[in-house]
Amino acid sequence: MDTKLNRSDFMLFVIFYGVSVLMAVYEYIQNDNALIEYFLDIPTFIILDVGMILIFMYWLLPDYIINKKKYVHFTFWAVLFMIIAGFLENVIGFYSGGNDWSKFTFNIQKVINYISNTAESMGLPFGLLLAKKYYENQVVFSTIKEKQKENELKLLRSQISPHFLFNNLNTLDALIDSDTEKAKEYINRLSSLYRYLIQTKDAEVMELTEELNLAENYIFLIKTRFGNDYDFTITKNVSPEDKFVPTGAIQTILENIAKHNRAQYGKAIKAALIIDEDWLTVFNTKSTLKTNKDSLGTGLKNLEYRYKLLSDQKPEIIDTDYDFTVKIPIIKLSKES
Repeated sequence: MDTKLNRSDFMLFVIFYGVSVLMAVYEYIQNDNALIEYFLDIPTFIILDVGMILIFMYWLLPDYIINKKKYVHFTFWAVLFMIIAGFLENVIGFYSGGNDWSKFTFNIQKVINYISNTAESMGLPFGLLLAKKYYENQVVFSTIKEKQKENELKLLRSQISPHFLFNNLNTLDALIDSDTEKAKEYINRLSSLYRYLIQTKDAEVMELTEELNLAENYIFLIKTRFGNDYDFTITKNVSPEDKFVPTGAIQTILENIAKHNRAQYGKAIKAALIIDEDWLTVFNTKSTLKTNKDSLGTGLKNLEYRYKLLSDQKPEIIDTDYDFTVKIPIIKLSKES
C-alpha cells in the first residue's frame, strides 16, 4: 500500500478541515469565547491533527506495519504521540481560556483523556484518508494485474507459434520433393492454421468449435508427416457451442503428443479427444522411447499457467507408465460478457 499523500489527499484535508473550522467558529460564537481562543485553539487542533496523520502515513504505517510488521512498536509510538498531541492541545486550550496555572493537573485520567480526545479528533479524517488510499491502491493493483495478464498471455502464445512453425517448415521441405499434391494440401492446412493464429492473436479464449477446426487441421499435418504412426479420434458427448478454452490449447496438447511419442513395432500411438460438459479430455498411449527430459512439459506448463490467469480451475494431468491424459476445464462465458 502506497501511503504517500498526493494532491487529492491534501484537497481532502482542505475540505474536511474547512468544514471543521466553520463548525468550530459557530460553536465558539454560541459560547461567546474570547478572540484569543479563535486564533489559538482552532489552528492548534488542525496542526496537531494533520501532524499526527502525517506521522502515521509517512513513518508509523510504512515502517512498523507495512514493511516490518512490528505491531508492538507501532502501538507504543502511536500511543505516545497521541498523548503528546493531547497534552499540547490541552495546554493551549488551558492558556487561551485564561485559566489559573496552579490548577493545571497531570495524572493517569488526563493521559487517558489525551489518548481518547486525539483519537476522536483525528479518527474521521484519518479513516477517510485510509479508505481513499486503499481504493486508489486497489485500482492501481487491478490495472497492473490486468496489464500483467495481457502481457503474460501474449508471451505464452508467442512461445507456441515459433516452435510450431519450425517443425512444420521442416516437414514441408521434405514433402515438396516426394508428393507435390500432398504438399499443396499441407500448405493449405498450414496457412489455415496460421490464419487462425493471426486472427485470434489477441483472444485469450476461443469457442470450442473454432478450436476443434484448428485441431482437425493440426491432426492432418501430424498424420501427413508421420503416416499411420498416430491414430486420432474425436468424440463429442455434448455440443461444443457456447463452450470456450484458452486459444490454442488443443494444439498445445496435440503437439505434446507428437513431440514425445513415436510408434514402435508397427503399433500406432492412439489418441482420443473427448468433449464433455465441463471438461475436454485428451488421452494418448505412450511409447517407451526415451525423450529429452529438459524439453518435457513446457507447453503443458504454459497451459497450466494460462489457466491461472483465466480461471479458478486448473488442468489435470495423469501420467502412467502406459498412457498420458490431459483434462482441461471448459470455460463458460456469460451472455453479457
